[in-house]
Amino acid sequence: MKLRILTLDSTLFSGEVTSVTLPGTMGSFQVLRNHAPLISSLTEGPLIYVSEGNVKKITINGGLVEVQDNTISVYLE
Repeated sequence: MKLRILTLDSTLFSGEVTSVTLPGTMGSFQVLRNHAPLISSLTEGPLIYVSEGNVKKITINGGLVEVQDNTISVYLE
């Protein structure tokens, strides 16, 4: 899967991942390969992803996520 983490001014990450855990406003959720399409709001909390076998964690203040065709686009505030 491809993950893109974007702000208004920059791209914080763009690359292949095996899983992404996001802080949704209704609770934390995980996205794996072939996840159903979705758009969700995000709240303050940890965004955790696994890339090349390494677990990475970013604390975010909120935003939006779109999942479609094994591409996860996270738009941060």
